[in-house]
Amino acid sequence: MRCPKCGFRDDKVIDSRQSRDSSSIRRRRVCLQCAYRFTTYEQIERSDLRVIKRDRTHEPFDRRKLVNSLAKACEKRSISLVTLESAVDEIVHELETSGREVSSQTIGAKVLEKLRVIDEVAYLRYASVHQRFNEVDEFVDAIQALGRRIKPNALQRELFPPEMATPEMHPASAGTAVAEKKHGRV
Repeated sequence: MRCPKCGFRDDKVIDSRQSRDSSSIRRRRVCLQCAYRFTTYEQIERSDLRVIKRDRTHEPFDRRKLVNSLAKACEKRSISLVTLESAVDEIVHELETSGREVSSQTIGAKVLEKLRVIDEVAYLRYASVHQRFNEVDEFVDAIQALGRRIKPNALQRELFPPEMATPEMHPASAGTAVAEKKHGRV
């Protein structure tokens, strides 16, 4: 390793540790000529992942685009950056172990899978762009599909809670149930 101060090629490693996310090794080094201390990071060299876009063009995978799209979907939501980074790391790992080329639809499906667990509103935001929603009915269908699934997190509220009472169950309250269902419309 070349010293950044004097350019001398010989140095000595004085400390070696894993980084916080365990994806690289941090090494403290000292130059044997000028005694300057500097830090280097060692990472696994990853294969070049290529993305096949909808129009069949190919481009190199860009992790920043993935991070930005997740951040945009989660904008103004109470989701920590650690959670987003973890989701991105998991998605990237899945993509890198699946092969050298991956379609943008596969990436989008993996993002939707992660967002569905993290936050329903972020899921809908991302789905509206990825699945190209053109009408309100497509949003309604997606919301209803979310409502049908079982919640993995008991602390997260239902997006649309089920009806509390139906007219068949309580005949005395049938008139109020109909009025409530019309949401105040006559």
